[in-house]
Amino acid sequence: MPSSPPPRPVTDASSSPAATTSPQAPPSTTPEASKEAKKIASLHAKISALSAQIASTQAQIDAIKPQLKSPSPATTVKQHIALLHTYNEIRDVGQGLLGMVAENRGVRIRDVYGEFGVAEGD
Repeated sequence: MPSSPPPRPVTDASSSPAATTSPQAPPSTTPEASKEAKKIASLHAKISALSAQIASTQAQIDAIKPQLKSPSPATTVKQHIALLHTYNEIRDVGQGLLGMVAENRGVRIRDVYGEFGVAEGD
């Protein structure tokens, strides 16, 4: 009886030299392999397109940054908060004045708002 060849040692596919040197399996002629190759090519094209989009967006950011009044987001937020406080104080004074006008005339505040062109949500 002829002897059988010695068994090959079982190795992890990721530790084999072929797996570490080549990210893709060699091309094959099966339909599944063809579909997989097309998917891989499509993904590589998408990655390239997204990389170009990232570079374009970064270039736009770099072009716009010098136009900012304050490069620090924290400073910008503080400025906006200060502006909102100023706006709220002015609005409160305006509402108080409209309330005085309404009281002096003996009409509802809503009527005075309409007369001065102020919407109820303002």
